[in-house]
Amino acid sequence: MKIPTIKFKKESKSKKVITKGFDQGKWIRGFTIGAVAIWIFYALIVDLLPYAVASFFQKWLPATTVNESLVWVICALGLNIVVGYAGLLDLGFVAFWAIGGYCAGWFMSDFFHQVNIHLGSMAPADQPGIHISFWAVLIIGALICAAFGVIIGAPTLRLKSDYLALVTLGFGEIIPQVFYNGENIGGFNLSNGSKGISPVDNIGLFGKKLGPFDLDWKYLIFVCLAALMVFISLRIRSGRLGRAWLAIREDELAASMMGVPLMRSKLAAYAVGAFSGGIGGVAFATHVNGVFADRFSFSISIILLAMVVLGGMGNVWGVIVGALAISWVNSTGLPAFGETVNSALGTNINFPSYNFLLFGGILVFMMLYKREGLLPESRLKQILHEADDSTSNIGGH
Repeated sequence: MKIPTIKFKKESKSKKVITKGFDQGKWIRGFTIGAVAIWIFYALIVDLLPYAVASFFQKWLPATTVNESLVWVICALGLNIVVGYAGLLDLGFVAFWAIGGYCAGWFMSDFFHQVNIHLGSMAPADQPGIHISFWAVLIIGALICAAFGVIIGAPTLRLKSDYLALVTLGFGEIIPQVFYNGENIGGFNLSNGSKGISPVDNIGLFGKKLGPFDLDWKYLIFVCLAALMVFISLRIRSGRLGRAWLAIREDELAASMMGVPLMRSKLAAYAVGAFSGGIGGVAFATHVNGVFADRFSFSISIILLAMVVLGGMGNVWGVIVGALAISWVNSTGLPAFGETVNSALGTNINFPSYNFLLFGGILVFMMLYKREGLLPESRLKQILHEADDSTSNIGGH
């Protein structure tokens, strides 16, 4: 009697996912070399170039765009901690950016002209208002935002998925509206309303007062702040708290059964992300020399989310790439492209007005075809591909 044999179907090699971790040392060296090279170019070389070449860079990549991109990087890294590490969908991150910005407006200007407080600032001693050193305000703004992150997160982080997204969306709308209508709150002027607070004090560095056109020195400061957030992200990611966030992101119920303190871990993610938003807000206020409520719209949260999704949720280096790319397109790429096209064709199309059509298209494309992002985190990539394989297997049966 012939015994029948059972043949097992081999798994297709094309579906096998090979995940390789990022060489952090290589990326750190690349980040450092690139940052130094950009500073040397704009501080020492660009003025020596022929007029046509210098004009090209002034149109397509001005120094102000480079500095502003670094502010976006700082805030995107903070949102990545909330969304990419802990898996909490936050649609109101702009609120922390706004709070940080107004901290600079309150503590680095003559807005509260009724008092005369000077702490480490380079403002004239007889100038009224609160004038605190930029470096101290960075810490103050970051800590205030972290405190707001805990206060707002305590009642809201008990919610999940869509409900959490809706609550954070509401928070992101409420805070800017409070500032926009804050000219008279019970007789107290909180934010100067739609007029905003301007100017803010110049940054002091080694006894030098950095004015609006000292872009090369401001660039170094913003690079150092971005590097600080990279360091914080990588250190926490490899520690106990980072592993708790990843466990919550992948399976909250399993993480709870393994002893991960869910609420405390989520609050920590929200607080660290808000801390980053506060740093970005203070830096942005000094970049634009003021703080204005109409700059903190819901669209900022969407742009930040697009940066994280495009670059790769959970991967610091991917988020940096996504932030640099989208911030350049938003501030310089689309306007410069539109100017070139309109000049060539004789049209009058307002290309920057279509920026959210472009960003929305990017989000849809990434969600459909490359959910892990351009530079995906290896662990998240493996999980997503395993889910896709299991879905296709079920469909095949």
